[in-house]
Amino acid sequence: MDPNQSTLCSGKDGNEDATSWISVCPMGLWRVQQKHISSSLNAGEQHPRLGSVCHVRVQLKPETSDVQRAVPGQEGGQSQAAPAEDLTRCPSAVLQVPLGAWTTVTMGEGQCDVTEKCLEWMKSGDKCEILLVPLEACAQISTDSDRSFCATVELKTFTPGKESWELSSGEKFNFVKSHKEKGSIRFRSGDVWGAADSYSRALKFIIPLYGHIKEAKTLEEQSQIMQSPSESLVLSAKEYKTVKAELHSNLSLCQLKLKQPEHARNSAFKATELHPMGTKAWYRLGQACLMVNELEEAKRAFKKVLELQPDSSAAMKALKEVAIKEKETNRELAHRLSKMFT
Repeated sequence: MDPNQSTLCSGKDGNEDATSWISVCPMGLWRVQQKHISSSLNAGEQHPRLGSVCHVRVQLKPETSDVQRAVPGQEGGQSQAAPAEDLTRCPSAVLQVPLGAWTTVTMGEGQCDVTEKCLEWMKSGDKCEILLVPLEACAQISTDSDRSFCATVELKTFTPGKESWELSSGEKFNFVKSHKEKGSIRFRSGDVWGAADSYSRALKFIIPLYGHIKEAKTLEEQSQIMQSPSESLVLSAKEYKTVKAELHSNLSLCQLKLKQPEHARNSAFKATELHPMGTKAWYRLGQACLMVNELEEAKRAFKKVLELQPDSSAAMKALKEVAIKEKETNRELAHRLSKMFT
């Protein structure tokens, strides 16, 4: 890669119209820098919003075309025009859209985090250039410049969309269901980063729905609510808690896979609060606590699993692991104390 490319999108070349963010893709985390290189004349036009269907073309810079792996439907970085949402995300690709041809991207679907984020600041006819640099160990910018590359994003046209606060409760819940389903599909395909992103998006939409649910204190009240639902009522309080708990539990599993035990512990704990009978959430809470060496909490979580599911061999095995780790911890503590008094 040409060393001069490292400043193309950095804003240090006199162009102040540059932004930077961290993006999620199946390959991990990447730092993205975006710079407008041409602007439309549509001064009064709004930017694409949630639900906008955008007619987009993404192209790699010629000197970096060997960096991007092909995605299904592509050969040599080229593809036929096709809706991006119809493509399966590829674990070996950073950009999750067909390259070199006009395609469609629906804002809010989470097909390609990089492309969607670029489109948030664009209007019809705009073109921008992006520099992508991989993050090493999810924290520091990698020094592996061979993996960094530049691309251009062009927005031809887009349909109107809505801001999240303009959506009805039904529309928000449709997004919840869609992202929850996509999260499961991505997880099964090995795209753990994408699955975590989908579950997070679903949680973003379900949280505002709390104001549209009614807590039934008696069976009679619950029956009345279900028989005469209001226009804004899309699910009951019980359903709300169950779905939200499932999302937190699924997110916790992703975070465990991504070696983020603290985040996994917090997500699993929220799931157990919402749905105390969820064995999966309790087990994931135990796993996360074990990873951060909170042994008493881990033991309590695994015992809760056995309380709910007495024949759980996984929980029995996990409790044995906790006991072994407790012995090791006590042995180390005794050794340190013996040194203090000798």
